[in-house]
Amino acid sequence: MYKTIGILAHVDAGKTTLSEQILFRCGTIRNAGRVDRGDTVLDHDATERRRGITIYTDLASFSYGGNTYYLLDTPGHIDFFAEMERTLRVLDAAVVVVSCVEGVQAHTEMIWALLRYYGIPTFFFLNKTDRAGADVGRTMEQIRGLFSADAVLLDGGLEDAAEELASLDDVLLDRFFTSGFDAALWRERTAQMASSRRCFICGSGCALSGDGVDRFLSLLDAFTVTRYDVCGDPAAVVFKVRHDADGTRVSFLKLLSGTLRVKDMLNGEKIHEIRAYCGKRFTPVQSAEAGQVCAVTGLFAEVGSVFGAAPSFPKPRMTPLLTAAVEFDASVPMQNVLQIFRTLEAEDPQIGVNVLDSVGQIQVSVMGPIQLEVLAEQCDVRFGLPIRFGDPQILYLETIDAPVYGCGHFEPLRHYAEAHLLLRPLPRGSGVRFSSACSTDELRLNWQRLIETHVYEKKHRGALCGFPLTDVEVVLLTGRAHEKHTEGGDFRQAVYRAVRQALFHAESVILEPFYRFFVRVPSDCIGRVLSDLETMSASYDAPQTVLSETTVSGRCPASEMMHYKQELTAFTKGRGVLRLEFDGYDRCHNADDVIRSHPYAREADVDNTADSVFCSHGAGYTVRWDQAPDMMHCTVDQKLLASFLTK
Repeated sequence: MYKTIGILAHVDAGKTTLSEQILFRCGTIRNAGRVDRGDTVLDHDATERRRGITIYTDLASFSYGGNTYYLLDTPGHIDFFAEMERTLRVLDAAVVVVSCVEGVQAHTEMIWALLRYYGIPTFFFLNKTDRAGADVGRTMEQIRGLFSADAVLLDGGLEDAAEELASLDDVLLDRFFTSGFDAALWRERTAQMASSRRCFICGSGCALSGDGVDRFLSLLDAFTVTRYDVCGDPAAVVFKVRHDADGTRVSFLKLLSGTLRVKDMLNGEKIHEIRAYCGKRFTPVQSAEAGQVCAVTGLFAEVGSVFGAAPSFPKPRMTPLLTAAVEFDASVPMQNVLQIFRTLEAEDPQIGVNVLDSVGQIQVSVMGPIQLEVLAEQCDVRFGLPIRFGDPQILYLETIDAPVYGCGHFEPLRHYAEAHLLLRPLPRGSGVRFSSACSTDELRLNWQRLIETHVYEKKHRGALCGFPLTDVEVVLLTGRAHEKHTEGGDFRQAVYRAVRQALFHAESVILEPFYRFFVRVPSDCIGRVLSDLETMSASYDAPQTVLSETTVSGRCPASEMMHYKQELTAFTKGRGVLRLEFDGYDRCHNADDVIRSHPYAREADVDNTADSVFCSHGAGYTVRWDQAPDMMHCTVDQKLLASFLTK
C-alpha cells in the first residue's frame, strides 16, 4: 500500500527534526540530521540551512509495516505557506507537529484551517515533551478547544482509549457496553473515523531524541488507509516544479491511477525520465504506479496541472498580497532578468511576474519580505545575478462596476483583425473569464478560440491606476478577419485594444485584499484591541470570553493589519495571538488615497493602448480610442448589446 504524508508545523515546532527521525528509524538515512547543525537530508538548500527554516517542500520515501510511504516536509514560515498549500492536494494524511512548550500557535491554526478546507485526514504529534515547561495535557486541551473535540491521545494504546473512541462511533459504543473491547474492531473503526476526519489521532514524544517516534509511526500506519487503481488509465497531479543546474525542468507529481513508464506520452509530451527522490538525490526508475510520488523530465506542465481522471481541487487559499519592483544593474538586459524570473515563476506560480515595458520594470507578487530576501539570494546563487527589490506594496486590483462595450481594430498594411467585446462585472474572486455570443457565421470558430487565448494570456491593466484587472467576464459580440491578411497576432492586437477601450469607458473600482482575523488576548486587553479595530476600519463580531481570555474575529483591510502582530505582541507582553487568513478582495476602504498615491496616465501607457489602427492608401494610421467606434467595419447587434448592458 502506498501512502503519502505531509509534515506540517509552525516554525521551530520540530517538523524537519521529526521527518529526519522517521527516515532514520525506517532505514532511509544512516543518521538523523539536525537543523542546528545544518546536515539534514530534507533542508538541503544552502539558503534553508543558513536560515534554519524550510523554504521548499522536499520529498523522501521510507518503508514501514509493509507499506511504502512518501514523506513531504513542507515550509512552516508564513511567507512560504503557498508552497506548503500546493502539497496538500497529494496527501493521504497530514501530520501536524505542535510543541508542548509553546502550544498551538497562530500559524498552527492557519494550517488546521487549510487541512479542513481540503478535507485531509490529520494526525497530531505533540513534540518537545522533554523540555522544561512542556505540558501534554494543556496542549491536548488547546487542540480540542481550538480544532476538534474529537482529538484522541493514543500514547497508551487503543484499549486505554477504548471508551473515548467508543463515544465517537455508534458501532463501538454498542459493542463497548455489550461485549467490551475488541482490538480488531476498534482498529478498523478508528481507521475509518480517522480517514473521514471524524477522529484525530494524537501521539506525543521528542523528535530530537526519538522518544515516542516509533509509537507514533505505528499509529500512523494503523490508521491511514489508501486505495489506488493501478489498472486504470494514468491520472496525475503536478505539485512542484524545479530546475536542475543544467536547466532541465523537473516536474514532481503523484500518480492517482494507472501506471506511467519512461517514453510514455502524458498530455501529448514524452516522459524522458522518471526519478525517485530522497532530498536532493534521486534514482532513475523505469515506471511509477498509482499511489506513488515521483518526478519526471520531458513534461512542461505547470504546478497544479492535472492529467486524466484526476479530481478537481479547491481554489488555493494562500494568495500573495504584496508586490515589489525588481531593481538590477542597467547594464543587464531586461530580457535576461525576465527570463530568470520566468524560471522562478514556473517553480512558484504565485510569484506572479508582471512586466511594465513602458517604464522598463519587472514586478513580482510575494507573501512577505522574507520571501523577497530568499528570491534575491536565489537570483545571486543560482543565476549569478545580483538584484534588489523596491519596498513591497499592497497588491491592489481593479474591476468594473457595470457592463461596458469596447471595440478594437488592427489593420496596418497586410494585416487585419477587428473585435467587439463586452466587459461585465463578476462576483469577487472570479478572476477574468471569457464567453462568446458570436455566431460562427460571423467569425469562424478557430478565430474565436484564438480571441479567447488572447483574453487569458495577458494581465490586463485597469484604466484607473493600472492595477491588474479581475472579476470581469469578456464576452465576444462579433469580429472580423480577412481571408488572406489575418494572422494570429492581429487578433491579439485587436483584443487588447478592445479590452482597453472598454475600460476607458468603464466605471472602474479599486479592490484591496482583506484578512479574516482571529485575535485572542487576556481579557484586560480587549478594550485596546477593539479600539484598534475601529481605527483600522475592521468589522467584527461580538467578543467571546472564556475564563481569562477573550476572542474576537472579523474582517479587516490587509493594508491596515499587515504589521499589527508586532503591536499586539508588545502591548499584551507576548500573550496575544493573532491569526490572519486571506479573505478575498473587496472595495478599497480608502480608494481616494490609493488613487492619489498611484498616479497613472492611462493614455501615456503605450504598451496598453486603447487606440485602433486602420489602413488607407496602403499605409496604416492610428485613430484615437474615442473616435475609433465610428470607423469600425463590423456592426454589433444592438438588441444583443442592450440585453447585456441591462443585465
